[in-house]
Amino acid sequence: MDKMRLKLLYSDLKSDLEVIENELAAAVNSSSHLLNEASLHLLLAGGKRIRPVFVLLSAKFGNYSIESIKQVAVSVELIHMASLVHDDVIDDAETRRGRETVKSQWNNRVAMYTGDFLFAKAIEYITAVKNTYAHEVLSHTMVELCIGEIIQIEDKGFVDQTVRDYLRRIKRKTAILISASCELGAISSGADEKTVRHLKRFGYYVGMSFQIIDDILDFTSTEEELGKPAGGDLLQGNITLPVIYAKNDPTIHPLLQKVFDGEIEEREMQVLLDEIRQSDGIKRAKQISNMYLQKALYEVKQLPTNSAKKSLQNVALFMSKRNF
Repeated sequence: MDKMRLKLLYSDLKSDLEVIENELAAAVNSSSHLLNEASLHLLLAGGKRIRPVFVLLSAKFGNYSIESIKQVAVSVELIHMASLVHDDVIDDAETRRGRETVKSQWNNRVAMYTGDFLFAKAIEYITAVKNTYAHEVLSHTMVELCIGEIIQIEDKGFVDQTVRDYLRRIKRKTAILISASCELGAISSGADEKTVRHLKRFGYYVGMSFQIIDDILDFTSTEEELGKPAGGDLLQGNITLPVIYAKNDPTIHPLLQKVFDGEIEEREMQVLLDEIRQSDGIKRAKQISNMYLQKALYEVKQLPTNSAKKSLQNVALFMSKRNF
């Protein structure tokens, strides 16, 4: 239901998003049968396609042409897909969006090369954009994304992380690609520099708010809604914002240490999840998410008035209030 409501917010893009979907299917096609199967398995798992949506909406502030803008939209979504495949290997995840992961369906080697293939295809697609600055934006984004993943590995199981540590990490892991989606959409359509800057900042703030909500939902949603076990991030050793705020509670801290020492029992894990849900960590994390949302909405207000402006505002509001 929530996904249906989200799609209604940009229903005027339906035909263009179908173009993007078809182009994604063409992009993952190769001469390797195994690579085709693995890539299509990931593609058919679906997703909200938020990044392509932001590319298209941002392109509305310039000279919009789906034939030229689709290269950018496909490129950023391929990067997102590649990062998910690699994430699942690192986290040893069996399911994503309620389906088997590529590493589970095949193995780690197939998953890693599938991710590499998708990254390479993303670079290939962006070359169709003649603006060399767009290439710089995408390459910088990919570098930062990889650094974010490495930092997350370094931080695993480290209880004494700060809010600043967390925000720096999610900037690289999530916000920068959403920011780049908005920036690249505007650049490739020839939007003016001021508009490009506002859209870039909008994407960054939305991305930060989006990831914080995602980390909250890891505790407050059900396994059916998440498509993966609730509390999965914590079990993987990842400290998120609700945990950072709640970790000094005398009941929570020793249980956290048990998780990271690999000594926690299932009953204790449920106690830990319940304690985090009942702590002020969820509320405080929501406040930070809302702060970023308000910053995003401010950037939208600075944009020229057109139909895409209202859509950006509505999508930002929905993403930061969602339940999935």
